[in-house]
Amino acid sequence: MKKQIHNPFILALKARNLTVEIHHHSAYQIVLSNDTPFNSTISGVLFERIHGFLIKPHVTHFCVAEKGTLNVLNIEPYSTIGLELASRFKENQEYIVFDSPPETNAFFQTPKDSLDVNNIVDALLSQLPDAHYDERVTKIVEYIKANYFQTEITPQTFADIVFLSPSRLASLFKQQTGSSLSKYLLWTRLRQAIYLTLSDKDRSLTDIAYDTGFYDLPQFNKYMYEMFGMPPKALKYNSDLIQVY
Repeated sequence: MKKQIHNPFILALKARNLTVEIHHHSAYQIVLSNDTPFNSTISGVLFERIHGFLIKPHVTHFCVAEKGTLNVLNIEPYSTIGLELASRFKENQEYIVFDSPPETNAFFQTPKDSLDVNNIVDALLSQLPDAHYDERVTKIVEYIKANYFQTEITPQTFADIVFLSPSRLASLFKQQTGSSLSKYLLWTRLRQAIYLTLSDKDRSLTDIAYDTGFYDLPQFNKYMYEMFGMPPKALKYNSDLIQVY
């Protein structure tokens, strides 16, 4: 048995000069200012000089932080951390806005006057019960980390590694992570693709798609838009990377 030391379904980045319109996305999203208040329109309502927000999947918003630094965290909604975030919303509530750093610290239970992305991630994970991966799940996780760029990976590929049927492995993996094998593989590929998109501005998006396991650029575009509400070119040309976590 191996203790789970991180959550793969949190994709976090810190970016400056970020202006992105989100039309539709399938992830929970947390956006927090590291330094300067910013403006955002959420579900048609304008919020000025706020310090952050948490929104449910499929909530439209437009975010402008041309002079500040933002922490942006995307969370798979059916993962254990996604389900924990869901429990924080009141009935029919689609978003939570933070007007000040103390309000943000109180909500996430982070150290006073600290909105560092690592502290936010640690605070989110601290709300989850201790979890341990079955050895077979750990083996699959390690395989994905080492081979995510291979386009020919199938459910049978995973099943053959741990000598389980695809359906039995899928059930075990979902039971322990809260989400599916396919989503785990997708989030791993997207994490690597987003890192390359933001860190290597001269590299073509087509090459990035191929090098991270997507069949082609249209498939990369499709999943980026579905999961995060924006095509990769929106990140490539509308923000400056500081770090991807």
